[in-house]
Amino acid sequence: MIRSVLFNVVMYIWMTIVGIACIPLLIASPEGARWTCSFYAKTTLWLLEKITGLRTEIRGNVPTGGVLVAAKHQSFLDIMLIWIPLSRPFFIMKSILRFAPFLGQYALRLGCIPVFRGKRAEAIKRMLAEVSSGKREGGQLLIYPQGTRVAPGVRAPYKVGTFALYDQLKQPCVPVATNVGVFWPKRGLLRRSGLAVAEFLDPIPPGLDRATFMALLEERVETASNRLMEEAGFPIAPAPQRVGDPVVDVVEDVAR
Repeated sequence: MIRSVLFNVVMYIWMTIVGIACIPLLIASPEGARWTCSFYAKTTLWLLEKITGLRTEIRGNVPTGGVLVAAKHQSFLDIMLIWIPLSRPFFIMKSILRFAPFLGQYALRLGCIPVFRGKRAEAIKRMLAEVSSGKREGGQLLIYPQGTRVAPGVRAPYKVGTFALYDQLKQPCVPVATNVGVFWPKRGLLRRSGLAVAEFLDPIPPGLDRATFMALLEERVETASNRLMEEAGFPIAPAPQRVGDPVVDVVEDVAR
């Protein structure tokens, strides 16, 4: 626990130092902002291993072109771990995050898309139009199909909004599995030693119907994530706890 607390203090101090020191790169170009974010993530993972003994590993074929990346989300660690190997990643983010210190400014410079509640489809159409006109480059749109961090052993529904993006983008979808929550929990300060893994899985081709796509995405991500968590020593229960009401989630996604 002492090493975990030390790491958390160092991580946020380092974030502030890098964020301020690299402001000239942020102003200069999106590539400068991207380099800064990758530099921070790589150095933070190095600090994580040296201070807590938690190592990280990327597996699978990392996509390089324009794709939708749909990842299991268990903690802040998987954001950094998945970000590093991607050549041009960006997110759809809540509009209010534009005003977050450092995070908002770097995210906007990277081409992340701020959206208001219920305006996601409009934002995606604008993005596609900008790519077609040459105003922005394509890349890897990273999303979390469960919409939130989900602790190991807990099951949360996959939201149909993921299919809406897949259907609009007309691009392959690359699922990503992970076991990071076993070592870096959703909440709390403890960082356990071991090997945290993010694995890029076989892409799902464009053009599938909603039911087929959603079933295939969930099956691939959950199966691979369970395998990685078992590899890390976490027992997978045969009937995991359910979080949220899938009917409510579908209604909310449609309303958005």
